[in-house]
Amino acid sequence: MAGALFEKAGFRIAGDQGLLVEYGDAIDLAVNHKVRAMAMVLGSDLPEGVMEVIPTYRSLLIVYDPIKTAPQQLKEILISLEQRLPEIQIPPPKTVEIPVCYGNEFGPDIEFVAKSHGLTVEDVVRLHCEPEYPIYMIGFTPGFPFLGGLPETLHTPRLETPRTLVPEGSVGIANNQTGMYPVASPGGWQLIGRTPLKLFAPERPNPFIYRVGDRIKFKAISPDEYARIKEQT
Repeated sequence: MAGALFEKAGFRIAGDQGLLVEYGDAIDLAVNHKVRAMAMVLGSDLPEGVMEVIPTYRSLLIVYDPIKTAPQQLKEILISLEQRLPEIQIPPPKTVEIPVCYGNEFGPDIEFVAKSHGLTVEDVVRLHCEPEYPIYMIGFTPGFPFLGGLPETLHTPRLETPRTLVPEGSVGIANNQTGMYPVASPGGWQLIGRTPLKLFAPERPNPFIYRVGDRIKFKAISPDEYARIKEQT
């Protein structure tokens, strides 16, 4: 069943140093919860030869040293660790409020999004600010959060031609997802606003202000508020 947990994890070879472990077949909170739990178990005591554990929407990528371990050994360890999941307490998610200045030069695509759905710009802002969005995974660039829960009314295709440079802090929509660009980079998402917060700062003890499993709550602010917050960060 699409979106349901697999009864048994699926294992696939990913190159000569990777093992992909799949726990479901769609973007789903229950599937993602299991991914996070397994990542936590593995991260607390990495098995011999495992160099990195990378969680995604519905799977884990285990990066390993082929001199020290092998896929079959890792598969046996992972099956054994999975049996410990009922004992694992995942920290409750925190909700991180993100101020966003919508439209104008900060969100050049917001009018396109509005017209595509027969909405006003004010409707887009209101609808985008209503949910608390779960962070399913972080990737693409440092700290880029892929968020679930975008209202169906706002589902909008990516740009036909991606921009060569998207400003830092931009907030965008791509199909059924919304997300933020912590660093300036190329990108093809429909840009609807921008946050003045520094989402990724390698000089901070914790470079990120959120993690996988947390919730994001957007709050609309004025250009003056944007400038004031930007000056303070």
